[in-house]
Amino acid sequence: MADVTVMGAGIFGLSVAWACLGRGVSVQVIDPHGPGAGASGGVVGALAPHVPENWNDKKAFQFDSLMMAEDFWAGVQDASGLSPGYARLGRLQPVPDDHALDLAQTRAAGARTLWQGQADWEVIRADTLDWAPLTPTGWLIRDTLTARLHPRLACAALAAAITARGGKVLAEGALSGSVVWATGVADLDALTAHRGRMVGNGVKGQGAVLAHAAPDQPQLFADTVHIVPHEDGTTAIGSTSERDYDDPATTDEQLHAVIARARAAVPALRDAPVIERWAGVRPRTRSRAPMLGAHPLHEGQFIANGGFKIGFGMAPKVAQVMADLVLDGVDGIPPDFRPEASL
Repeated sequence: MADVTVMGAGIFGLSVAWACLGRGVSVQVIDPHGPGAGASGGVVGALAPHVPENWNDKKAFQFDSLMMAEDFWAGVQDASGLSPGYARLGRLQPVPDDHALDLAQTRAAGARTLWQGQADWEVIRADTLDWAPLTPTGWLIRDTLTARLHPRLACAALAAAITARGGKVLAEGALSGSVVWATGVADLDALTAHRGRMVGNGVKGQGAVLAHAAPDQPQLFADTVHIVPHEDGTTAIGSTSERDYDDPATTDEQLHAVIARARAAVPALRDAPVIERWAGVRPRTRSRAPMLGAHPLHEGQFIANGGFKIGFGMAPKVAQVMADLVLDGVDGIPPDFRPEASL
């Protein structure tokens, strides 16, 4: 019998289980498909912050989580002996015109306050860099808060860390103890069916992996494409956001367009071969924020869902507040993250 059962071995489920295990309780994670089998098994892994302006609870929560990430993933790597591919190497973005330049400089001033001196958002010249996106103005935005990890490796490392510390990661099993549901799109679909109106939905994303090694370089964001060099000598790019789709697991011409935009924006990628294409469906709540707290359908149980696009970046803080709630009854969840925000 476990003190905590987590249903779902994606990034939220595994992270919550890891945090609970660190509080000294027994934990089991149950997922018939295995760790990182759904949306968390993607290829991109961009842990990128929201812009430092119009500050709110969501941005503050994300900032805290990104600042927690280095210690969180170091602990996972230490316990598992496996690298999650984490590195905080920052990000570069082109500045397209004079208006964007003025806005970037305003945001730089905001970052000095909102990011509490722990990270920078600045405007730099592009002509000093070999690895950078093309920029019409000759200027780039550089931030030092953005990090990267490899989604699949991160899930594998978390599962191995949980097992190494005495937890269980199972394909099936009986519920016991406190129960946390982190089953992504399936649970959002169940909530939508129960309520009779949209509570959340799946959004398909497509990404690709290129054979280009730049493991110590920052990630790039250009023409709506994330370009993330990984430590294994590949570079991942993505992704699409598709509300309507026929097959959740196939790639098509929409990914071809993403690859073309990445090659056009970054000369270093123009001849890099594509070695993998990936598609999956990510859980998006109606509020677009994670859904954390008491489960609306299962009395006395909990939900951690809706990490659409920001799940890996939010995971350390999500794990902390969910462990506080489940184990200690301490509710530190922002109002916009509660289930009622999407109900």
